Amino acid sequence: MCEHLLRLDDELKTRGIQETFRGEAWGENCRDWVYYDCVLDLDKIKKRFNFPDFVKIHKNLDNKSGMESGFYCELCKDGIKGIHPFFGQGKTHID
Repeated sequence: MCEHLLRLDDELKTRGIQETFRGEAWGENCRDWVYYDCVLDLDKIKKRFNFPDFVKIHKNLDNKSGMESGFYCELCKDGIKGIHPFFGQGKTHID
């Protein structure tokens, strides 16, 4: 995991949030993407971690490739994803 997302990754692991996938999810545009079984409050997390501008909020609503939301580092091609809030009822919410 790149240095820009590592603190969030470490926090989610420390809090015991289940990791559901780690690896190269989509090919050349991704290096290390990690999926967690939680809903990430993107605006609050972005502000709290003071991510640089090249760490972008990423949302996917395609039911064929996955309903997810999280962060993508354009510089390093790493990402941290959680469940899209629309589908995350009953899941842990991280802010």
